Order: sequence, then structure tokens, then C-alpha cells
Amino acid sequence: MWWGLFLLLMAVMIFVSFLLQKFGYINNSLRNQQETYIIVFGFFSMGIIGFIDDILNIKNVGTIKGLNMRAKLFGMIIFSAFIAYRFYVKLGIDYINFWPIAGKVHLGVFFPILVFIGTIYVVNAVNITDGLDGLVGGMGACVICVLAIITFLNQTYLATTVLGVCIAILLAFLFYNINPAKLFMGDSGAFCLGGLIASTVCLLNMRIWIFIPFFILFLLFSIELITSGLQMFWKKVFKRKLFPIAPFHHLMEYKGHHEYEITMKFWLIQGILCLTTIILIFWQVGG
Repeated sequence: MWWGLFLLLMAVMIFVSFLLQKFGYINNSLRNQQETYIIVFGFFSMGIIGFIDDILNIKNVGTIKGLNMRAKLFGMIIFSAFIAYRFYVKLGIDYINFWPIAGKVHLGVFFPILVFIGTIYVVNAVNITDGLDGLVGGMGACVICVLAIITFLNQTYLATTVLGVCIAILLAFLFYNINPAKLFMGDSGAFCLGGLIASTVCLLNMRIWIFIPFFILFLLFSIELITSGLQMFWKKVFKRKLFPIAPFHHLMEYKGHHEYEITMKFWLIQGILCLTTIILIFWQVGG
């Protein structure tokens, strides 16, 4: 089980950067109010929820072995609300850039509501996608790599460094997580990635057109969450299943595709989505 090591390794890197700054070897640590505070908060706050769930799961605590859905959702609501508060109240951000459709649109009080819902959406989408060996690790590394490129283009180099650390952790993890897996991400890792991705997108929204590119970049994760949500809705309302099984990667297994085949195809599609996103970003920067 890889639980907790995402949190531990990131904490170690931030602490080392703090020491290097204190002794004068570097100018800034990885905990910076302007660039990294909110993405580090997103990483650790969501990761702690997953860490508690993993610990309880391992110790067989709870009727479902771990935190129930309400407990997880309560934690996500608290931390997502803080992220929304941080951008709207502390930083005064209330807009989203919809270029090339509508340009910058000021949403007022609806902006923190959108950030709040979007953060919960992203965290759950990443968590639900974590169902096959190597699947979310490879896809997550691709997504974070694109976000790192965009933060670098925007000269937020400390944010790029934090994302780079996360990519390095993911690549080391993937070495042991590719089928047949010897280590597993757990909720702590999936929640960490979701919190990091969501808060980074909010940070980038301050400087660049990111909403539509991220919609494309995150498309596979969205399909995973939507198929799972529709399945739950259908069972609750119509008392029957919409799909034989959900989310989408399990549906592909049900249709006869091998686990490694699904993972490789998802990686390939995610790579295409990443390339498309980068092209769109360079188009904006060049325009």
C-alpha cells in the first residue's frame, strides 16, 4: 500500500526547501504565499482525508472499512470551501476566462460556488478513476505535467517545482504500480492528486485562459465520474442499473478488454488530450 507516502514525500521536499532557504542556499522555499500556498494546501488537505480513510480501512474500522461517504464529503466540503474563500475573498478573484468563446467573464458570488463544486468534482473524479493498476498514476502524471508546463509559461516557477516534485513521486510510484501492481495508491494518493490539480487550475485561472483547455485535459476523468454518477442515480431513482457496471474502465473490463489493454488505451487517449491542451495554450500565448 502506497498510502501516506505521497504526503510524506511532499512534506519532506517542502521541509528541505525551507532549510535550504533558511541557510541561504535558495531564495524561496516551496511554501510561498503567492504561488504555492493554495496548491500545497489542496494537496495536503484532501490527502489527509484519504489518509484517514486508508488507515481506518487497513485497521478494519467502520462498517464499510474506512470513512463512509458522508464523512469524506464533509471533509471535502470544509477544505473546498476554504479554497473558494481564499480565491474570492483573500485574492479578490471572481472571473473565469472563457476565451475564445466569451473572454473574461466576472461571475461575482457565483465564482466561489463554482470553485467549491469544481474542487469536489475533480477530487472525486480522480479517486473514481483509480481502479486499475497504473491507470490513474499514468493519467495523473500526464495531467500534472501539462499543468507544470503552463505554470512555467506563466513564470510561476515555484508552483512548477511543486508540480515537478509530484510528477517525480508519481513516476517512482508507477514503477511498482504497473500491472501486476506491488504498490497501490489508496485514497490518500488519489485525493492528494485531485486537490493539487483542482487548486492549480484555480491558480492558473488568475493569469491565463484555462477553463476550456482544462475541460479537454480532464475529459477522461470526467467520463469516469459521470458514468459512476449516472449509475448511482439510475439505481436510486429507477431501481435498476443504467450500465452493467460502472465506472467506465470497469465497463470496458466487463466488455472483455484486458486490464493492461484498458490502461494503455487510456494513457494513449490522455496523451492526445494533453497534446491538444498544450497546443491550445500555445495558441493563446502566441495570439
